[in-house]
Amino acid sequence: MVATALAETVTHPAAGAALDIEQVSHAFDIDGTELPVLSDVSISVEPGEFVALLGPSGCGKSTLLRLVAGLDKPKAGRLREDEERIRSPHPRVVVFQDPTLFPWRSVWDNVALGLEAQGILKSQRHRVDDALDLVGLASFRNAFPHQLSGGMAQRVALARALVNDPKILILDEPLGKLDSLTRITMQAELVSLWQRKGFTTLLVTHDAEEALVLANRVIVFSDRPARVKADIRVDRPYPRHRGDPYLADLRRQILGLLGLDATW
Repeated sequence: MVATALAETVTHPAAGAALDIEQVSHAFDIDGTELPVLSDVSISVEPGEFVALLGPSGCGKSTLLRLVAGLDKPKAGRLREDEERIRSPHPRVVVFQDPTLFPWRSVWDNVALGLEAQGILKSQRHRVDDALDLVGLASFRNAFPHQLSGGMAQRVALARALVNDPKILILDEPLGKLDSLTRITMQAELVSLWQRKGFTTLLVTHDAEEALVLANRVIVFSDRPARVKADIRVDRPYPRHRGDPYLADLRRQILGLLGLDATW
């Protein structure tokens, strides 16, 4: 297993939850045949950590996020949030690759969905305004999704997640469809939000550079069924710079683990 020096201490107060993934295995039943997806995965995440999950396409990373979110139950092993077993969905909120905004609802109304579903919107309306302020979209509260750029739509999706004050923020390739300049801007904004709010963050990405720019730790998975190949700690303060030789060396290590070192 590849490892580096200990990561820097997170300076914000950790509002996030501890997450323990203990010997988790999972499989899909496809036409009566069992297809293994995860194999004996164990990961411990400290409150307030930012952890990136990196591995080949289809290896099981997004499946693991669904298990953490309580949307599916593992075939074996267990998952715990602050020592409590994860058995069902919880308002930790998953932000998928697409913003999935309702086109007939305004920005404000899209962000308010979670509070509305919980029946607390009437008394907690200020949380919607606070979330829009946090992502810099207060002036677009009455706009509709078709009036937004891709980056702005993704900010709305983040606000919709943040309005629930999540202890664990789950991100499944949230920036994958953005152009390169918008993606770099959104990466910086994600780090800023994480530093200000202190939630624990799990990010699935296929971009080694993105993982190293954003995360305290990078978990590298094997091909399906996914096993943990490496748990790499990123010992660099924020903001990070893509030209940093230290990050370039880690990127080379990661690409080697993925069998892509010849492309370096």
